[in-house]
Amino acid sequence: MTDQPYAGLEIRNLRVEFDGFVAVDGVDLDVGRGDVRFLIGPNGAGKTTVIDAITGLVKSTGSVLFGEQELNGLEVHEIARKGVGRTFQTAAVFEELTVLQNLDIASGARRGVITMLRRRSAVPESVVEALETIGLADLVDRQAGILAHGQKQWLEIGMLLVQNAKLLLLDEPVAGMSHDERDATGALLGVIAQDRTVVVVEHDMDFLRKFANSVSVLSGGRVLSEGTVAEVQADPRVQEVYLGTAASDGSGH
Repeated sequence: MTDQPYAGLEIRNLRVEFDGFVAVDGVDLDVGRGDVRFLIGPNGAGKTTVIDAITGLVKSTGSVLFGEQELNGLEVHEIARKGVGRTFQTAAVFEELTVLQNLDIASGARRGVITMLRRRSAVPESVVEALETIGLADLVDRQAGILAHGQKQWLEIGMLLVQNAKLLLLDEPVAGMSHDERDATGALLGVIAQDRTVVVVEHDMDFLRKFANSVSVLSGGRVLSEGTVAEVQADPRVQEVYLGTAASDGSGH
């Protein structure tokens, strides 16, 4: 993938319909390189569906530009090869394999068959860097299935890093995490956003207030409000449809 001077995400008039139900209704988003953009909103607002559309998991109309590349209409694997990676609410790691083996397999996703079959005498540099970034360098031989919940999420993010993902789409990355794990994850987002674009679907309002660079609020499949955390919190429309309920139970569910 060729580096772009502006490796940002530009979405125009994104629309997703399921059997007559409009789940995403003309969403426009601009997320710049280095941004950590949080998507929030009540259940059913269309947040995860937007990510599904970006990654090709659901069919959509409209335009999804990453850098200068149009993603809409491409197959899932083609979008991944354009430098787009995502995580799910439940970490998708190979639980029987070690941390190192998980990262090694992920790094091989971009290599040819011959290269994959060739035995390597050293750990790839990309894997070493990812281990340091996600804080699992001391756990390379740990079986992924016995990692702590937060560590599994970090490993999944590391698997995207070794694939050279430049747009990371994270679906509720801190759900079920301890306070310390949430803080560590927030710090990790800041590190990986230094030369990447990061979009986070999240319900944890404390986490958002602490780590979001910018926020887009979705409601009914449309963008209701955008801005800094302070600007969004001050928007009466957001208070009416979301923040009131989010504040009452601390989660936004």
